[in-house]
Amino acid sequence: MERKFICIRCPKGCEITTTLDDKGNILKIEGNSCKLGIEHVKAELSDPRRTLTTTVRVEDGIHPVVPVWTEKPVPEGQVMNIVKVLSRSSVKAPVAINQIIIENVLGTGINVITSRAIPERHKEGGHND
Repeated sequence: MERKFICIRCPKGCEITTTLDDKGNILKIEGNSCKLGIEHVKAELSDPRRTLTTTVRVEDGIHPVVPVWTEKPVPEGQVMNIVKVLSRSSVKAPVAINQIIIENVLGTGINVITSRAIPERHKEGGHND
């Protein structure tokens, strides 16, 4: 059986063809220009992971949402479950950059953190600079 991958370990984006036996063991890897491609294919076959980027609602902030991401790639099968958790989450302003929004999300050992600061919205009569 053949499986095709596009390596994302560097900007080159090698198109890699992998031949597997009927038990899923790698017989041949072709198309990679460096060893990172081989590592990428092995990881994709054994434990595919993704870095999740999305937003979380902000209460009383100058913006309604803050961009967040997982500090490390999470198991691919957990991505949609984490998205569901984050869709029900919110944080109160002010929000700091690199602030942990959810620690150890769904028991993965990985934190969800902010990627920008969101100042607090001033109340009536006040103004933001």
